Amino acid sequence: MTSTDSSTHEGFTVEERAAMKDHAQELKTAARRGSRADKAAEAERDVLAKIAEMQESDRIMAERVHAVITADAPVLAPKLWYGMPAYALDGKVVCFFQSAAKFKARYATLGFSDQAKLDEGTMWAAGFALTEVTSEVEARISALVKQAVG
Repeated sequence: MTSTDSSTHEGFTVEERAAMKDHAQELKTAARRGSRADKAAEAERDVLAKIAEMQESDRIMAERVHAVITADAPVLAPKLWYGMPAYALDGKVVCFFQSAAKFKARYATLGFSDQAKLDEGTMWAAGFALTEVTSEVEARISALVKQAVG
């Protein structure tokens, strides 16, 4: 018999498995919703509810990130993605907020998918560590999301 010692197992972490389960549930929930308008309204409520569940420091940042993205890139639709607040264009995630607590990291992350038009030469950032959302950070997020959908 082989050992089942989880310290040597190199599969998915508990947090990664939870994120995959969140995503499966998100897909089931979206499939049950009615009209496009109903789906959009419910998706935004889901995002706001997920943000409300976060620990205080993550919640404060997520609320500000959400406000900036919805104000400055209104073409992006809020939705949950692997249990994280995300913002999509034509159903494809462009950017997302990952709380520090999600994967027990020391900082939250504002991430961008390959759908984001952030290309700068042959190398560019697709993720940004967040420890606080100041007015300067809000301005940078605004510029990034505008460029991402531009």
